[in-house]
Amino acid sequence: MSLRKAYLLIFIILLVDQVTKIYIKTNFVLGEEHSVFTWFKILFIENEGMAWGTEIPGTYGKLFLTVFRLLAVVAIGYWLWDSVRKNYSTYLIVAIALILAGAFGNIIDSVFYGVIFNSSHGQLATLFSDQPYGTLLYGKVVDMLYFPLFEGTFPAWFPIWGGQEFRFFNAIFNIADMAISTGVGILIVFNKKAFHKEENQLDFDGKGLS
Repeated sequence: MSLRKAYLLIFIILLVDQVTKIYIKTNFVLGEEHSVFTWFKILFIENEGMAWGTEIPGTYGKLFLTVFRLLAVVAIGYWLWDSVRKNYSTYLIVAIALILAGAFGNIIDSVFYGVIFNSSHGQLATLFSDQPYGTLLYGKVVDMLYFPLFEGTFPAWFPIWGGQEFRFFNAIFNIADMAISTGVGILIVFNKKAFHKEENQLDFDGKGLS
């Protein structure tokens, strides 16, 4: 797979990710929920930290996380370039491109959203507001996809959680998160194919990488 195809895949994912996030920010109040199906809802939340809402404590926790994400994107970008240069498997290149697109999509939120949007608390946010809710590098990641497939109660005999209610799937995420998860899934499920080197890969115009 050529770099041009990988970049095109990354661009498409980033475009879809940012369009959906901007739409949600400007059309939903924080915490607003719309049911698409009984098992699929649009629920607008903002994530302060890492996956599953984890936060790094302290005054500079958010800054550390954003800088770490930036460095990770640089490393993943080099991994993608090096994998294409060495004619590694299309499985690997697609997986890296998905992970890179997802990571970059959430970085855009973390770096810029704090200075281009105002608050979503009790109101619709405005793009390029003159009263931004944060500062550069201190933005919040927009999540909205929610799939509560089923819910119930653990039986009384169940260890630890016996008698407690549960809901599956309880995470709320975005397109960028989906891209990252899909990329990681490819690496796990197609591990042998992903790390198999393809000696004679050509790009779409038949001229190779250069």
